[in-house]
Amino acid sequence: MEDYFQTLTWKSAIKDAADILIVSYLIYKLIQLVRGTRAVQLLKGIFFIIITWAISTWLNLYTLKWLMNQMFSWGVVTIVIIFQPELRRALEQLGRGNLFSRTVGDQDVSQQINEVIKAVNYLARRKIGALIVFERKTGLNEYIESGIKMESSMSSELLINIFIPNTPLHDGAVIVREAQIMAAGCYLPLSENPFISKELGTRHRAAIGISEVCDAISVVVSEETGQVSLAMNGQIVRDINEESLISKLFEELRPKSKAGSKDWAFWRKRKAGDGRG
Repeated sequence: MEDYFQTLTWKSAIKDAADILIVSYLIYKLIQLVRGTRAVQLLKGIFFIIITWAISTWLNLYTLKWLMNQMFSWGVVTIVIIFQPELRRALEQLGRGNLFSRTVGDQDVSQQINEVIKAVNYLARRKIGALIVFERKTGLNEYIESGIKMESSMSSELLINIFIPNTPLHDGAVIVREAQIMAAGCYLPLSENPFISKELGTRHRAAIGISEVCDAISVVVSEETGQVSLAMNGQIVRDINEESLISKLFEELRPKSKAGSKDWAFWRKRKAGDGRG
């Protein structure tokens, strides 16, 4: 260590600092890339194996150490086999130059909101209860696993069919990740806030509850009144009008780096094209 500082120059210091910053940035972006995906569980498993290997080495547990060494030897091949689809998508994104970007484009957000608004309007007119949760930065895998996995493309027709009464999936919440319906019939934590109006039922309390524990946004349709509500940050706006709902969803779901009036104009153009002006 002393020899390193004795031979340290400004040039080598800048080079080492740049090396550390680049590696740190890559690790940070990789964490962002896998957050909220099943790769997180894989990383937890790898971390557990590393800790077990370190303990076996420290305590000279030869059999356990040999077993861990075998797992390391075959682990890379196993990871490639299990996560072949994810690795292929990552390579495709690398070829397109957007490996570390998980944000969706303006058109994807517009399409997503357009489909949700059409479904919500249909359900509200017929007083069919619904709860749609939008995942943001905080992964919702824990709640996705509590429901029925779908991983389907977003469409108003599918959302409507999910919430039709007396169907297998109409109870619980739909969780949306980017432009995909990840699961339906999901169980969410109920808010225990004592100041919430007694008029609000389980569906509204679940919408508030999920927004209290993470940064998700929830859209609720009341089956009693047909009113549409928006929940986020532990608060709920009841009987929100369509224009305000669209504006707020755009504000929260669109890529922040591309925020601008063109997002709103794009959706208005789509809305006019649908004949719903």
